[in-house]
Amino acid sequence: MVQLEKHPMKNLYAEDGSPVYPRQGPYFSDGQRRVDYVLTYQIQKPNSIRRQSSRFGDNNFIRRLWRSLNIRSRRAEAQPKEDPEIAAQDQRTDYHEDDKRFRREEFEENILETGLELEMDERTNIPGIGFMKVHAPWNVLCREAEFMKLKMPTKKVLHPNLVEKIRLFIHKVTAPLHPKVDPNRPQTVKFLSHPFSREKQHLLLANGVYTSAYPLHDLLYEQWASYSFFYKYQPIGLIRKYFGEKVGLYFAWLGVYTQMLIPAAIVGVIVFLYGCATVDDNIPSMEICDPRHNITMCPLCDRACSYWKLVTACGTARASHLFDNPATVFFSIFMALWAVLFMEHWKRRQMRLNYIWDLTGFGEEEEREESEKAKVKLTCTDRLPAYLTTVVTMVFMILVTFAIVFGVILYRISIKAALHMSTYSDQSNIRATVKGTAAVINLVVIIILDEVYAAIARWLTALEVPKTDKSFEDRLIFKTFILKFANAFTPIVYLAFFRGRLVGRPGNYLYVVGSYRMEECAHAGCLMELCIQLCITMLGKQLIQNNLFEIGIPKLKKLLRRRKSDLDSKQEEELNRSLYRHEKDHILGPFVGLSPEYMEMIIQFGMVTLFVASFPLAPLFALLNNIIEIRLDAKKFVMELRRPIAAKAKDIGIWYNLLRGLSKVAVIVNAFVISFTSDFIPRLVYQYMFSVDGTMHGFVDHTLSYFNVSDFQPGTDPLQPMHLGYRVDICRYKDYREPPWASTPYELSKEFWVVLAARLAFVVVFQNVVMLMSDFVDWLIPDIPKDISLQIHKEKILMVELFMKEEQGKRLAARENHNQDNCNSPSSANQSPPRPRSRPVSHANCC
Repeated sequence: MVQLEKHPMKNLYAEDGSPVYPRQGPYFSDGQRRVDYVLTYQIQKPNSIRRQSSRFGDNNFIRRLWRSLNIRSRRAEAQPKEDPEIAAQDQRTDYHEDDKRFRREEFEENILETGLELEMDERTNIPGIGFMKVHAPWNVLCREAEFMKLKMPTKKVLHPNLVEKIRLFIHKVTAPLHPKVDPNRPQTVKFLSHPFSREKQHLLLANGVYTSAYPLHDLLYEQWASYSFFYKYQPIGLIRKYFGEKVGLYFAWLGVYTQMLIPAAIVGVIVFLYGCATVDDNIPSMEICDPRHNITMCPLCDRACSYWKLVTACGTARASHLFDNPATVFFSIFMALWAVLFMEHWKRRQMRLNYIWDLTGFGEEEEREESEKAKVKLTCTDRLPAYLTTVVTMVFMILVTFAIVFGVILYRISIKAALHMSTYSDQSNIRATVKGTAAVINLVVIIILDEVYAAIARWLTALEVPKTDKSFEDRLIFKTFILKFANAFTPIVYLAFFRGRLVGRPGNYLYVVGSYRMEECAHAGCLMELCIQLCITMLGKQLIQNNLFEIGIPKLKKLLRRRKSDLDSKQEEELNRSLYRHEKDHILGPFVGLSPEYMEMIIQFGMVTLFVASFPLAPLFALLNNIIEIRLDAKKFVMELRRPIAAKAKDIGIWYNLLRGLSKVAVIVNAFVISFTSDFIPRLVYQYMFSVDGTMHGFVDHTLSYFNVSDFQPGTDPLQPMHLGYRVDICRYKDYREPPWASTPYELSKEFWVVLAARLAFVVVFQNVVMLMSDFVDWLIPDIPKDISLQIHKEKILMVELFMKEEQGKRLAARENHNQDNCNSPSSANQSPPRPRSRPVSHANCC
């Protein structure tokens, strides 16, 4: 045990020499010094034997070692002899335990050298766990605050300007939407801040600067971590005080993102309702649903599938119009501008938080500290094997994702053929059944691979040995994002841009893995299947991976702990009441960082922006999820996780760059979705170039080509050619090709090249127009609010004036003290009369 005279650790001893540890909750045993931090460790087994370490060479270590050896030698003599194998195993275990304990003691020595005070507590209600309480004296806090240049409020008050007064008025009007966390705090006053200095400590506020963590915890639990407050703003200021700026910025960003989803969700619902209102007036879907057209379609698969009527695709055609209508083009443009407005709004909100939290000059200090912490010096040659391993592994993992998607494609093809060959009662719903089950399989695979890819990304980042913690975090985030993005969006990209493109035509289909014919889109296009995949993936990830896992896994762990425990519910309640605060916190789960929270929101942002043209209800689902997500994360942070170490941060870091990149890519993706996946461009081309009366009448017949069934390849014609009750000589399929009676049968027609040119032209025009509008909005809105920049400039001037007045006051006080000393000095009374040319000294003013 550490000697009392050498260490400020208060331990009491009983008559037998065993330590007695007074326990008084959040205070040391003296009841005066508050516990600022708690370290936990495994309590060493009583029969273990210490080994000597070269790290300790002082007399205290020798005395501790001698006392430990004497005690254990007496215990060894009293114990019976054990089996040699068991003794050797115990010796190896003791070796590792003693090594940990010696390293812990060395660490404690270093802590004590910094001026911190420690107190042990091993008589706990948690078996095998000891606690080391840490107290930071005031002089240590002042020293570290001065070293960190921690900004503290001064006595100088800065009154609000006109913009701030308007904000305060809006705050009063919307008072029911704000949590009741601090009604006594003056909202119209802001104190000037200045880096802490012990020399200028008299200029800082003396009281009301610090708030205890426990009242903050209670306020956050009552006003934030409750589902009944879902309609209220978050107490961002309290979150920052309790968890630090890094966590505060995450919840501030999540709040801004959720608020910005409200207009996007409203417009998306309007677009969906427009599709519902105009479905009965949509001429192409009316032609498909009209049985008088009597259009016979070619088989959807070889042998097992037979000819079918186009009228059976009526439901799919009507449903596709809900998402594939002219309003989706407007909505895509709106969402591109929405993404830019969201990014600009967040930058301004972030800058305002930096001003309120006194973080305006934090970036330069952080970079300097990170460069000073960089201890690992490796050359490019040293890092090359790790970089090559990273690249090869990530490419392999992405190829694994492609292989799994290809496996799901084969599943759809084989199951569809099997269901057509079977006696499946509802043949008309085969396509819907296959699409739904395949989407669920994709969802399960995505959830499983997400966990695998997160572990692989961390392993690869550790191989690279980054120089700083920030570099490690950024590299880990980037790798995880690439892998999870590919995992989540590969099935969606396939449905949007590849399915139905590499099919071939009747009589000359494209086959893979032997006799598997590539998939075709439904007559209304692949947009409906893309919508189903997006809906299932988005809802599944949010409900299962994000919410259900976050709620269910902690509850399952608690249930397993309760089943392993021998105590009943009443005894557990009594034990819980007897635990101190630090013991209860030890039972909570560890804080693993904000990366998982950000990652799920970034993937959701991709779902909302990248393919919004095919799923206008995505913002609504995201909004509903985030309303629950905010309170779920709040409850998790307050009740289920240990309080993280407060960390400063000026911005959200690399996440902003990922968001900005996604918003740029979203413009290109939506342009291709509208142009190639939907029928918007073919309808437009037909109406203005090929329609006789300028309407959409005849559009369905225009998009269907003719095929002579005698041109089927051997072994690919239907097994039941009379399935419809009559002989079929000519069937139709969706493509722009010449008829069999033309001079160049089955070649691509001129309509195909006209539509292709129109599609490419639309991509170019849409992309450039939307990008230009986005850049204009970006240029129009300044990153720093005007009132904030004026306030920062005004604060600098007032701070200079404050210190100038202080220096003037010091000089006047020194001059007066000097004059007072001259008046009171004995030599002044015996001074000879001044010479005539000298100015007489007036003693009346100083005595």
